[in-house]
Amino acid sequence: LGLELHRQILPDGGHISRNPSIHLQLLSDLIAVTETLAAAHLEQPAWLKDSVRLMAPMLRSLRLGDGGLGLFNGGAMEDADVIDQILSKSGVRARTQSSAPHSGFHRLSAGRSAVIMDTGNMPGRDANRWGHAGALSFEMSAGKERLIVNCGGGGLGGEWRQALRSTAAHSTVVIGDLNSAPVNPDGGAARPPRQVTSSRRELDGNTIIEAVSEGYEQSLGLTHRRLLMLSPDGGELQGEDQIYGKTGVRFDARFHLHPNIQATVIQDGHGVLIKPHRGKGWKFSAAAFALALEGSVYFDAPQRRRRCQQIVLSGLTEASGTTVKWRLARL
Repeated sequence: LGLELHRQILPDGGHISRNPSIHLQLLSDLIAVTETLAAAHLEQPAWLKDSVRLMAPMLRSLRLGDGGLGLFNGGAMEDADVIDQILSKSGVRARTQSSAPHSGFHRLSAGRSAVIMDTGNMPGRDANRWGHAGALSFEMSAGKERLIVNCGGGGLGGEWRQALRSTAAHSTVVIGDLNSAPVNPDGGAARPPRQVTSSRRELDGNTIIEAVSEGYEQSLGLTHRRLLMLSPDGGELQGEDQIYGKTGVRFDARFHLHPNIQATVIQDGHGVLIKPHRGKGWKFSAAAFALALEGSVYFDAPQRRRRCQQIVLSGLTEASGTTVKWRLARL
């Protein structure tokens, strides 16, 4: 078990599956082992203690404002009370991690806003057979309300599972109507995914995440670069998507909205008014691009499909490179 945990748990505490639900289940199992050893008055091995100590802070990093987990690589939202109990039993009081470079996640948090961004490669088949092609996607919550989401895992098979693994089922940029990683219907990727790199920095009190995906380099000769910047009070998220390489290829920047969101197009098609179930409204705007509201789906738990909407910014790549600037601001 010690050797296997060394293989599965990354140095930043994340699980090699990059699936928050699998991370939660493994941590729960390890805590059950520690409780069993304690009840039997047996000493806990150091590698077991170290595994729990590493995984608990990472689990906190994968939570949004409602206490549930972000939907990445087939994971579900999970029960917030169960997550609280597991974290309490872990006995680890470490703060939430903002950066997990080995696991491929970054977190922004300010005020009552939280953003989790996928800055890693699609997991290998041996790590997560049903990993997703969601490079540079993100989820965002304000207070206890989720605003921007991914479509989730669904716990389904066949065409649904394949659709939910696709790049279009994530809040990121889709280029040429292709996936950023070649998703194999039998599991894993059809070929090794291209590299994703990321960094973060501070600028005038704002935290900026910058990530680059080469997922479309081999298929289309294009590179996607995304910057996210959250204001110090959490009231504004600014984004910039850059696509450079080949010209004349269609792209769609997708922002899936949680089912509890009411969305209305404003400003002659250049903005969307976003009204959560509770709390203040937000405005999404992209001055240089016309946008559209389209239908989408959301699986916050296995087998539970909910209808929702998505904001879509579309265009064609240009020879000098294409820059899509957008902004999500609290009203």
